[in-house]
Amino acid sequence: MPLQNRIDPFGDFHAVDTRGGYMGNRGILHDEQKKIIAPWRGKAWVTCLLGFKGIKREVFSKNSYSELFFLDEATAFSAGHRPCNYCQRDRFKAFKSAWLAANHNLLPSTEADPSITLIDQILHTERAVRGGAKVKFTEQIQNIPDGTFVEINGAAFLVSRNALFAWSFAGYARPVALPDVGTVVQVLTPKSIVSMFRQGFLPQIHNTAGV
Repeated sequence: MPLQNRIDPFGDFHAVDTRGGYMGNRGILHDEQKKIIAPWRGKAWVTCLLGFKGIKREVFSKNSYSELFFLDEATAFSAGHRPCNYCQRDRFKAFKSAWLAANHNLLPSTEADPSITLIDQILHTERAVRGGAKVKFTEQIQNIPDGTFVEINGAAFLVSRNALFAWSFAGYARPVALPDVGTVVQVLTPKSIVSMFRQGFLPQIHNTAGV
């Protein structure tokens, strides 16, 4: 039986067979029976490469972090994760630079070079509340940049190239038209990451969306 370590755009845990294109980490979330017992441990939620320097890991091993898996980087960002500064050093640097440029208003004016710890603290307020519930916000559809996830009738859709792509663990469905201009939708991707996408930083998107 698969472990409960596949993450959807809402940040929730699922047990499915397909692995996905990225791994992630929120700390040690499982018990000795390899069952999830906490939604996170700490505020550094990272996205990692599936392979790095030939490192081999036993998934959900004792006293080690719980390996999580995502369809693509866009899904990981929606769930509230950001690039790891170890296995994705260059991507991490690009993310931090783009995030700071888009969100300088969220930072204390005294912070000349804010730490990633401060960014993680801000992200945490935007992605989840105590108990694991997803933080969402509302926005008009025409103001939502590519790479962002929205919720429509309880399902997650990726906004990309003036269309909506329904998400699944296996990939994306065929595109459908955006709602009419002025339609207000629930946004799943954390607000500061959406601001970063508006400035031109784009996440990796699974090839079933034709990107």
